[in-house]
Amino acid sequence: MSTGSGGKPSGSQPGRPAADTPQRLVVRSLDGGSADSIMGANDTAVAVASKQGGETSLSGESMIGTGPTPSAGTRSLAELIGTFWLVLGGCGSAALAAVFMHTTDATTFSLGIGFVGVALAFGLTVLTMAYAIGHISGCHLNPAVSIGLWAGKRFPASELVPYIVAQVLGATAGAAVLYLIASGKPGFSLEGGFASNGYGAHSPGGYAMGAALVAEVVMTMMFLLIILGATDGRAPKGFAPIAIGLGLTLIHLISIPVTNTSVNPARSTAPALFVGGWATGQLWMFWVAPIIGALIAGGVYSWLGGHGAQVTGDK
Repeated sequence: MSTGSGGKPSGSQPGRPAADTPQRLVVRSLDGGSADSIMGANDTAVAVASKQGGETSLSGESMIGTGPTPSAGTRSLAELIGTFWLVLGGCGSAALAAVFMHTTDATTFSLGIGFVGVALAFGLTVLTMAYAIGHISGCHLNPAVSIGLWAGKRFPASELVPYIVAQVLGATAGAAVLYLIASGKPGFSLEGGFASNGYGAHSPGGYAMGAALVAEVVMTMMFLLIILGATDGRAPKGFAPIAIGLGLTLIHLISIPVTNTSVNPARSTAPALFVGGWATGQLWMFWVAPIIGALIAGGVYSWLGGHGAQVTGDK
């Protein structure tokens, strides 16, 4: 990630050099090497890839910051809250607002937000949470993102299980709140799918399993490449949430007709648990495909970016 203030001390303090003194901070990388082993000696760069505070944040800001590193429990709680918001906002827009008919005395017309509105809603949930919790947990909100960041040497393996559990729990809580709201309308039924992902007869456009698999692998791969690139220390600072949020919006605009867009196993699991039947029967696809895409992206960006640790700071 990047440091929250450009990687320099803000002024002269006891025990610290003056602000204009070039400094080199070497932090061990996730593979056990030093920063120098990855990027060489750059006296104005800060290599950040440690287990404590060096994980990639979707906000593009460092999780090191100037205060204590958030505890593992705090980070997991942040992931739970963020994924809760993603499902409530994204799936909620699909279930409650995508189709909304208004009737007057003379006519009936649609006030629904449609595919475009749903796509924007998913993008906005990630964008807003990236700024809200990116500096706490990294704002992954997605098991595939956590796995892809691990594959790209941006996230430690020891954190994967707690993050994924928190993400699935948060997503399920979001779906539960959405169910309580949606079921308050007369005539509500889960037969509409409750924003579940599917293929074949349960694809919005009737796309076959093979097409759905390709779509989910490729869309997740591109999503992770956007994340890995936007949060690279060499990328413009502070704009990562915008790139990532708009990237997720574009992914939804492309693939809602194919699978209702997953690219996120936690997002797929939550509504499927309420719908059951076909939704849980097809759920395997929306774990396998996003994870494959994420692993590919992690490997590709490790090669494309040319290093395994993120480098930030003024150059």
